[in-house]
Amino acid sequence: MPYLLKPVPDPEPLDCRILTAGLELFVDRGYHKVSVHDIQKRAGVSIGSIYNHFGGKEGIARSLYDHLLLELDELIDIVWQESQGIRARCDNLIRRLFEFTETHRHMIAFVFNAKHTEFLSESVPLNRTAPFTRLAAEIAEAIERGELRAVSPVIAQTLIFGSCVRLINLRLDGAIDQPLLAYCDELLEIVWRGLDEGQASSPA
Repeated sequence: MPYLLKPVPDPEPLDCRILTAGLELFVDRGYHKVSVHDIQKRAGVSIGSIYNHFGGKEGIARSLYDHLLLELDELIDIVWQESQGIRARCDNLIRRLFEFTETHRHMIAFVFNAKHTEFLSESVPLNRTAPFTRLAAEIAEAIERGELRAVSPVIAQTLIFGSCVRLINLRLDGAIDQPLLAYCDELLEIVWRGLDEGQASSPA
């Protein structure tokens, strides 16, 4: 089972092996080019085990996506506990996401780089999933408190996380050679210069 915040169990349970195999294959080959037999071979399990646990390929993809969104939500919990103020929290979260792009590539790619609506029935765009609607609410509250300039929350969220996600996409696609943390300070300086409420840029 792929995890962002804790080690993989050893030995890895059967259902977790299936999810790990599916994640690697979906990212490396693309969802539509992967068969249940490919996942079965990679995981070292029987076809029956896959259908018993997940009902097929889409069930694996759905379970993976739901699991990884929960991982992202847990990451936000940790970041919010570690930091105070919207700027420090967003800075911390973006740095973590950039780090995980380098260390947990398959997980980040499946969340941020895959077109889920093309293969997951009843899927919603990423910005409408629970972690991102939560971030949108936090940003809107920060604007109401006067922590950020009085702009549309949609614009603020796009400035803060849209550029972050775009850099992640470019890195995953091989269009950026350096690790993303090399760009992080410059990115955050530009973002907050546009959103600080009447203040010059200052350390988070």
